[in-house]
Amino acid sequence: MLELPSQPAFIIPAQCVLAEGPVWDDRAGCLWFTDIQKSELLCWHHDAQQLERIALPERLGSLALTDDPDRLLLALANGFALFTPASGHIAWLHRLDLEAHGMRLNDGRVDRQCRFWTGAMVEDDARAPSERGSLYRFDPPGSIPPVPLRDGIGISNSICFSPDGAHAYFADSTKGRILRYPANGPLGDGELFARTEPGSAPDGSDVDADGRLWNAEWGGSRVTAYNPDGTVAGRLALPVSQVTCVAFGGPALDLLFVTSATEGLGRSAEPHAGDVLVYEVGVKGLPAERFQLG
Repeated sequence: MLELPSQPAFIIPAQCVLAEGPVWDDRAGCLWFTDIQKSELLCWHHDAQQLERIALPERLGSLALTDDPDRLLLALANGFALFTPASGHIAWLHRLDLEAHGMRLNDGRVDRQCRFWTGAMVEDDARAPSERGSLYRFDPPGSIPPVPLRDGIGISNSICFSPDGAHAYFADSTKGRILRYPANGPLGDGELFARTEPGSAPDGSDVDADGRLWNAEWGGSRVTAYNPDGTVAGRLALPVSQVTCVAFGGPALDLLFVTSATEGLGRSAEPHAGDVLVYEVGVKGLPAERFQLG
């Protein structure tokens, strides 16, 4: 079992409503993440220890680096767009108009083949279609509409990939389990990788350099690390209950950034709810893959 710290190395005082989607940008030395409900993109400038907030025209579910250091790929509530942080310019690539059907895009990551996977989540059951939300794969360079890989999804989460790129991981948080799929074949029903305990739902995940999957547990006040065979490698206890996502980062990729939410909570009960908690977990992650525009 991994020996994990009992306290964070430091805390980013983001005070988000729903912090999600952390991505370490090794070129800029910063952590990008989103406060979904505030329609904000946030940037933690690591060396300067400064937090920057950028307003967006609609909610941002997840984001990805691209091979252009000046532009990010955004999975906004209603589709995919390129964003230039320096100017604030948004260039829409494909709109899905999910909000009209009670849904929006949520968790997403770039795979080892430089394709961006993201999925929808249902926010309004009365307006959502019977087939529910879909999991999409958006292929470089972004000129072709995203490919729906499967439907029937309540809340898309835990999208990440094995170091060799052979496997994709995915969770419908409403089902309480993480599934493993071949990253380059039909998804089918998937293989059960791990199951969370009642009252704790699988949220966002990342994979370290040794192939362990680190999963944020919404409602569980912890991050659980799983070995490649699905057995538990360790559990990181957190002072917040709504743990949303994780990402490895820092100059040496040896920091685990953990986002959280304060939806429906009083900060008096959980003072660090909505902040980003940063831990030295004794393992290294992998650089975030980049969506290829060129």
